[in-house]
Amino acid sequence: MRRLIRTNIMKRYLLSLFILLASVQAMPQPKDIYGYLYCHMSRRGEWTAFAISRDGVNYHDLKGGNEVYDTKALSKIEGGARDAYIARGADGKGYVMVTTDMCVAKSKEWYNYGINLLKSDDLINWTAVTFDFRNGPDIFCDAKTAPDVYKDWSSVKRVWAPQVIWDDNYVWEDGSKGAFMVYYSMLNVNEDKYDRIFYSYADRTFTKLTKPQVLIDWGYATIDTDINYVPADGLFHLMIKKEGGQKGIFTSASKKLTGPWPLPDEKDYVSFEGNKNCEGPSAFQLAGDSTWRVAYVEYSSRPTKYRICKADKYLRNFHSPEDIKGVADPQHGSFLPITKEEYDRLEKWGKE
Repeated sequence: MRRLIRTNIMKRYLLSLFILLASVQAMPQPKDIYGYLYCHMSRRGEWTAFAISRDGVNYHDLKGGNEVYDTKALSKIEGGARDAYIARGADGKGYVMVTTDMCVAKSKEWYNYGINLLKSDDLINWTAVTFDFRNGPDIFCDAKTAPDVYKDWSSVKRVWAPQVIWDDNYVWEDGSKGAFMVYYSMLNVNEDKYDRIFYSYADRTFTKLTKPQVLIDWGYATIDTDINYVPADGLFHLMIKKEGGQKGIFTSASKKLTGPWPLPDEKDYVSFEGNKNCEGPSAFQLAGDSTWRVAYVEYSSRPTKYRICKADKYLRNFHSPEDIKGVADPQHGSFLPITKEEYDRLEKWGKE
């Protein structure tokens, strides 16, 4: 009897601990989810566009699919924005967005030099801070204390597809806790053999950034990383594009955000597109559903296709891909569950 009581107590303890970890590590989301915001780069140009949906599959464009803020003003390096990723702000207050500061139409090259950190109180009015990595360690808030990954920062030629996830356990130098982990791929043409995944930490104001540190180096180029906390197994799951080799979106899992991240499972990956090229994964969950949806770009076709498939509650076993509906020019982006008040506000603004 005592053994049974101890067993039940331990089960309740582990369940409580599991729930606590899930609430701490997951990005804050509203309890009363009414719809979904698709925040994405437009296929018509290098700017960020919005579309909203009630069910997560059928969307409609806001502002006719045109830019939702003054791109040239807030992308201070090249005047273009790609690969928009949106999330809720610290403690669920406000909103943050990260973009690749890049304009291929202007430079005619697939190079860029930095990223933009944007924030908003209402999803409509945005401010931004731009980080030009060529300017070296002095642009980072821990310039004097953290190690440098490069000797010469001026030869940084790619800083691609930044995304964010909240890390409640990060401790700043002053002892305060909590930060956004911003992760992205980067290439220094004079010091790197291939693109690797790096990470920095951004403060609660979303205006300061720590020096890059290596997150993933598997011995070959990797880009377009998406990280989510999966309550079903209590692990962080990563989705990623391998440049070259077998095509598809691959996965890895880790107990910690900063890794180690083991090599991908070569048998369980987003493989529906055959020999066509895929990139830009973004996973999200629908209200009341423990399973996952995974969106991605299939860019071999003309025009490019933007697809959403299903996965199980462990973010594994991908199936049932379909094209996103109602978005005229979908491209690399992300998804934010929103409340009715947010949905209605965006709908009204999007028609103005």
